[in-house]
Amino acid sequence: MEKLKGAVAVGCLRLLALLPWGAVQRLGDFIGWLMYKLPNRSREVARINLSKCFPELSEDEQEKLLRESLRGIGKSFTESACAWIWPAQKSINLVKEVEGLEVLQAALASGKGVVGITSHLGNWEVLNHFYCAQCNPIIFYRPPKLKAVDELLQKQRVQLGNRVAPSTREGILSVIKAVRRGEAVGIPADPEPAESSGVFVPFCATQALTSKFVPSMLAGGKALGVFLHALRLEDGSGYKVIIEAAPQEMYSEDVTTAVAAMSGVIERYVRQWPTQYMWTMKRFKKRPPGEARWY
Repeated sequence: MEKLKGAVAVGCLRLLALLPWGAVQRLGDFIGWLMYKLPNRSREVARINLSKCFPELSEDEQEKLLRESLRGIGKSFTESACAWIWPAQKSINLVKEVEGLEVLQAALASGKGVVGITSHLGNWEVLNHFYCAQCNPIIFYRPPKLKAVDELLQKQRVQLGNRVAPSTREGILSVIKAVRRGEAVGIPADPEPAESSGVFVPFCATQALTSKFVPSMLAGGKALGVFLHALRLEDGSGYKVIIEAAPQEMYSEDVTTAVAAMSGVIERYVRQWPTQYMWTMKRFKKRPPGEARWY
């Protein structure tokens, strides 16, 4: 049964990738509209997340943000499906603007390991191809449940000669060793970690358990951190990649200070482009002691 599900999923992705770009976005927008209109768990998770992260908004404003966010998430899904299937260069061609490329180039030329830091904002699959075109990184990821989809992603994410590392003990070690050798890696910093692997820090009006993994590799200047995001342009024609250096606080030996600084950068991006964030993630499953669970 799992093989059948995997084959159907991969087949649907391949069919979707045959559509013209405008149709891909319209289909994604329609999927997001259905997610908003029909009762489903993802909608409720997003509603809870937005109510907690933007308490300053009225109920009507939160509902509008929920509707627009789900439509954005639908687009992110269909757009990412194309990036999973297309040749890498076709996805890279969708990057119409780049801000801060000199920051990445300087980091790569420093001789130190480079940690490319991103989040579930915008289109991280297109960003993956863009980043891999600049260097030869190891991309850290959480494998999907369907084996056939995982095999597809592993193949498509290494089209430019880079490598991937799953979020396993072996994968974590390979990333750490690569950074110590002065190589580049790419890591999404916002998935919720195990409690032993993170600390609670501020994020959008709440506390979020956030991974210590990235700051631990930067501590004391052992490596350089660079934030990268690919944001959808308003006209839907493609993306703008924004790159910036990690703030000095992220190199602190104090873990909480460093993690809070990382969370602060991601929050700034999320607040500027809230409808492009993956609010359907159960990002806040674990809560500080004494606080009730959200989901």
